[in-house]
Amino acid sequence: MKPKTKMYIDVDGVLLVKIGRKVQLAYKAEEFIRFAVSHYDCYWLTILCRGDTETVLRNLRQYVDDETFRDLCRIKPTDYQLLKTEAIDPDEEFIWVENELFQAEIQWLEDHDKMASWYLVKPSMDFDALHELLVELRAYSKDAGAQ
Repeated sequence: MKPKTKMYIDVDGVLLVKIGRKVQLAYKAEEFIRFAVSHYDCYWLTILCRGDTETVLRNLRQYVDDETFRDLCRIKPTDYQLLKTEAIDPDEEFIWVENELFQAEIQWLEDHDKMASWYLVKPSMDFDALHELLVELRAYSKDAGAQ
């Protein structure tokens, strides 16, 4: 059996968005998380997670119900010093859900022919961003399952 594809997930600007002065969970974030942990090998790739999940989970807890929180607890930690790409193995298949990259991270993706692995998601600019990604991932999962 083929191992699940890795999915790296950012928090600020992807799952949590700032609308005016209020921070809130992005539209369809709970549904996205449920799907992600069911279909992918998920990892936090956020400044809130530097080797352990305590801070990221504490920050997200107030925005989600108990079921979603249990799903969030299934997501594994990553660690990096400066660039998030330090936590990614370019030899593995992955999806990276991120709202903003440094130029050096874009260059890393280009150098490793992995630009298609980056999913630009900005719910603060596009309300339906996570929902659109979810639709795309579901379609891909159905296509992959049919093969």
